[in-house]
Amino acid sequence: MTNMLKTTVLLAALGGLFVMVGRVFGGQTGMTIGLLMALAFTGGAYWFSDKMAIRAAGARPLEEGELPWLRQIVAELTTKAGLPMPKLYIAPSAQPNAFATGRNPQHAAVAVTEGILQVLDHDELRAVLAHELGHVKNRDILITSVAAAIGSAITYLAQFGMFFGGSDDDDAPNPVFAILTMLLAPLAAMIVQMAVSRSREFGADQTGKDLIADGEPLARALLKIEAYAKNIPMNIDPSQATAYIINPVSGLSVQKLFSTHPPTAERVARLRGRRSSIEV
Repeated sequence: MTNMLKTTVLLAALGGLFVMVGRVFGGQTGMTIGLLMALAFTGGAYWFSDKMAIRAAGARPLEEGELPWLRQIVAELTTKAGLPMPKLYIAPSAQPNAFATGRNPQHAAVAVTEGILQVLDHDELRAVLAHELGHVKNRDILITSVAAAIGSAITYLAQFGMFFGGSDDDDAPNPVFAILTMLLAPLAAMIVQMAVSRSREFGADQTGKDLIADGEPLARALLKIEAYAKNIPMNIDPSQATAYIINPVSGLSVQKLFSTHPPTAERVARLRGRRSSIEV
């Protein structure tokens, strides 16, 4: 299934969920409200998911003449990959991390944190940027951005139902079902993001490795970023975690089932040409 088809399915599922939850909490009137909200959220998820990711990170555009060496690395890699130059952003987080977003390569953006500029050496940072451009080249950025937007939307939907739930319609569903919807909606969002993100990371790792003809710098970078991420919190919406090279809220996650990323040890083993015993 292509990423565009997956994106279409995700957006259609989101729209259907809004209508269903509207029916649960508001009967026929709720269905109409749910449909209107679905149109607004799905449209926004497609056109503005990149802006949502940038805003969630608190990132700012790289100024003209600022960090010319960083811009040079990205320009060199995009030329090698046959990609247009993405917009570059700096996020004011001490945690080392990075992400790519956008609806296609022509509207792509790559963001790095202030922390990653301090922690990684030149080769490791170059490898991370190659990984992020791998997401752009593989056209992962739209589906990842949409998945993050869907996570935010479903969580919002559950909160909306919690505060405004209830219906006077005689044919309204059992309130127990309404409570289950509120509880399961955030869980569904987590599973959607996990399913979308984990396989994408392996592909971007391999594309980044091929782009610089060496997997070792990215392997080292992943280990460093994960170690810092567990000790330096990042204040972002967890639904946006799927976009980052390492889960920025990994210190809060204890169950692999709900991880938005594959195990770092498995990624490192693949980059170094070995197979890990860890099951994904």
